[in-house]
Amino acid sequence: MKQKISKELGREALTALLQTRSPLGPLKVMAKHVGRFFQIPLPGFRPYVVHGHEAARKVLVTDRDKLLWRNTDPVTDLLQRGILITDGEEHDHYRSLMETPFHPSQLTHYTEMMIRQTEHVASAWKDGETVDMLVESRKIALLIIMQTLFSRDARNDIPQIWKPILKSIEYISPGAWILWRKIPRFGFRQPLRELDDYLFGIIEERRKGKEEIKKGDFLGHLIDAGLSDRIIRDQMVTMLIAGHDTSTALLAWVFAMLGQHPDVHKKLVEEVDALEKSPLLDQVIKESLRLYPPIHIGNRRVAEKIEFAEGKIPAGERMFYSIYLTHRDPEIWENAEQFCPERFAHGRKTPPMSYIPFGGGPRACIGAAFGQAEARVVLAHLLKHFTFEFTGHPIHPHMGATLEPRPGVRMRVARRAVEGGTLRLRSGQEWKVESHQ
Repeated sequence: MKQKISKELGREALTALLQTRSPLGPLKVMAKHVGRFFQIPLPGFRPYVVHGHEAARKVLVTDRDKLLWRNTDPVTDLLQRGILITDGEEHDHYRSLMETPFHPSQLTHYTEMMIRQTEHVASAWKDGETVDMLVESRKIALLIIMQTLFSRDARNDIPQIWKPILKSIEYISPGAWILWRKIPRFGFRQPLRELDDYLFGIIEERRKGKEEIKKGDFLGHLIDAGLSDRIIRDQMVTMLIAGHDTSTALLAWVFAMLGQHPDVHKKLVEEVDALEKSPLLDQVIKESLRLYPPIHIGNRRVAEKIEFAEGKIPAGERMFYSIYLTHRDPEIWENAEQFCPERFAHGRKTPPMSYIPFGGGPRACIGAAFGQAEARVVLAHLLKHFTFEFTGHPIHPHMGATLEPRPGVRMRVARRAVEGGTLRLRSGQEWKVESHQ
């Protein structure tokens, strides 16, 4: 490993930061010039970064016991004993309680609800109105995750929890606290308390039987297991934030990709109209996850020295494994920087662990199948019933709690009107489609 970063490389990394407005730019520069193993050279912040399919296998499978998920950072402060940041038997116990509601066999039971909540959000759109699909996707994802986890129709709750949810996401997003852990952080205490009060209120209602209980839902499993209200709250906030923010990012990036690639958009609409299950829709979702994985980086503490082909990381250090860089490895992915859904058309011919949008190994994302099913249902419904015209504004990836398209994805929307097999867009463009309405 190159222990020292040259001034020239440092300048190139800084230029990339200014151009991309994201740490992703400098990370790509480091990966290009240093390789799959390097250390970030910042005062007081010198984590190791690894990427590539071999490193992912080591981190997620073969040497995972040498790494700890629990860190001393705002993520731990917010989630407390949440499943995402616990280790060992404690994690395994929580996971065993949560797997049933997310089992693939349960997915068909959620389809009708997903469509109903999607239509609720879309019903507020006016023909010709420009909406931000990042915001609208978050509304849809929040309603779906609340119904799924807590059997709660949260349509009337959105105004109450919107700011607390956004502030929670901001609280755990990368910021100055990375360099100075004790930096004062104003404006968070009240909204975080409001989110806690909301979740504790749901727990209390369920325990007192004040709401209709859906047997077997996420919250019911936690209560039946005899967990304390505090531990239940930790799992609720973990799954609420992680479960909706990842879906928000995925849906928004799909709309961004379709907006920037109108040929794919056109073909996808035609296929969604014609087929009950669109192969292209699956390919678009997978390619969006490849280019812009919502969980773009993994954060670990090294409990025991770990060795990679390119170098060693001592115990006690912080280590990141980059899913984003792994998904864009030019030695693995042909035209790695390009949006090419067809690369998934005939099965992948890439090494195992080179595509890990939901992690991998025993701690792979518990909601991976659910999230992909949700994306298929929501996108298919919206594309069948609405037109979306991208306004053409610049979009860049933002490293928050998830990888988001910023400043959003602004699109003009309208209810579809199909006449004589021709879909007429407000721009005057016409697409020949097969009407199945």
